[in-house]
Amino acid sequence: MSDVFTHPLSVRYLEVDAQGVVFNAWYLAYFDDAMSAFLEARGLPYKAMLAAGYDVQLVRSEIDWKAGLRWQDAAEVAVSTARIGRTSFALDFEVRRDGHEVTCAGRTVYVVIAADGTGKREIPPIIADALGEPAPLMA
Repeated sequence: MSDVFTHPLSVRYLEVDAQGVVFNAWYLAYFDDAMSAFLEARGLPYKAMLAAGYDVQLVRSEIDWKAGLRWQDAAEVAVSTARIGRTSFALDFEVRRDGHEVTCAGRTVYVVIAADGTGKREIPPIIADALGEPAPLMA
């Protein structure tokens, strides 16, 4: 299993702001799409995680921008596991234009919760197996 997963991205017109670049809030949506694709590629479709009684909740996210994506840019979101704790884990993200230029990098921390809303849970084996070994993209 590769340590870094990439998810393709095509910037849509509606995501671009008056400055001609992707509006900052869209990056969290890109990360969210890439996170669920990352888990699925590693054998854990999101619906299967929910059916097993687990969900994840975003508790912290940080993003550093280097350049703006523009309408119709071909890009990808690279995802890797940064850290695994007892009840939480962190994923690193890089948005790359044309497969190489990093336009932004981010890290998001998720807490595992019960899908029925009863609160935080320890990371179960099905999630830990999908996350694999940490291989941070960010320092």
